[in-house]
Amino acid sequence: MAGKGTETPKLKETMIYEKLRGKKVKCGICGQRCELNPDQKGFCKVRENIDGKLYSLVYGKAIDVSADPIEKKPLFHFAPGSRALSVATVGCNLSCMFCQNWSISQEFDKIEGSYYSPDDLVTKAKNWKCQGIAYTYTEPAVFYEYVYDTAKKADIDLYNVLITNGYFTPEAIKKVSGHIDAANVDLKGNYTFYKKYCLGKKGDEPVKDTLKALKNERIWIEITNLLIPGLNDSGARIKTLSEWILNNLGDEIPLHFSKFHPNYKIQNIKPTPIETMEKAREIARKAGLKYVYIGNVPGHRYESTFCQGCGDVAIKRFGFSIEEFNLDKNMRCVKCGRKMPISGKNWIDRGLFSK
Repeated sequence: MAGKGTETPKLKETMIYEKLRGKKVKCGICGQRCELNPDQKGFCKVRENIDGKLYSLVYGKAIDVSADPIEKKPLFHFAPGSRALSVATVGCNLSCMFCQNWSISQEFDKIEGSYYSPDDLVTKAKNWKCQGIAYTYTEPAVFYEYVYDTAKKADIDLYNVLITNGYFTPEAIKKVSGHIDAANVDLKGNYTFYKKYCLGKKGDEPVKDTLKALKNERIWIEITNLLIPGLNDSGARIKTLSEWILNNLGDEIPLHFSKFHPNYKIQNIKPTPIETMEKAREIARKAGLKYVYIGNVPGHRYESTFCQGCGDVAIKRFGFSIEEFNLDKNMRCVKCGRKMPISGKNWIDRGLFSK
């Protein structure tokens, strides 16, 4: 019977790393690319050099297993109306001062979690009537081997999606790509922002490299940008961000502007004004992006998807719920027939249209 297991998970050797001199190793999963001496842990605190080999300390140790609407991730153009089993372990490869899940991503004293094998997760997803599995909440890069083995088991009957800060390496994306269907990537700010507020050793470069790698592997991409007043919400920065997406990924990549709420180490900044978010959307639209959303504001007009042909509402949302779905099974607008960029067709049939 699948569920929380009783056996103790064994240490799992990291899939991508380089052995250096004197039993030193260099991790190849994450953009931090930590070089570690024996008995030293990485920036993420969940990979350790043990006698010249790099091991994951969180394989099979799920700190959270729950079911969510895919819209919560947020993924608006992938398998809309479906449910995903959400899985996380402790740990993260960035240290964002505004983290929403800081208690399990950064401020943990020991590695905790309940044991679920990859087979357990696949069975639980099916039992809970989920159409897929989302690797989320903390950062899937730090439990990469667990992601890889689970996704490989799941991809016959279930979709697999990454909800990630994007601080991967292109090598890691390429290796897992055959089992991943979609990703939502946080693109938080510019080079300086990552260095100052996230402790990203290489700024925003690994995130942009990850986005390009996902595109090269033909994995569906959506991007989230948390707008923090005074830190990353200037009109000039929004314009630069939008133009980079347009020029490197295309005009149909969904961009989600998300409302900031004070948390963790940033308590002195007020929540993002709605006017700021609407202005950001306007700038992104003027730059040429077709699908730009406002998130964390339930009931806002721009939670919904609009047809680029007739302008009517194609998918009306309230929070994480779909209230209207005005597309046919071929993802064409029922009013004007324009094709919409919606991925995950097989799982759409099993999700929204199976109701």
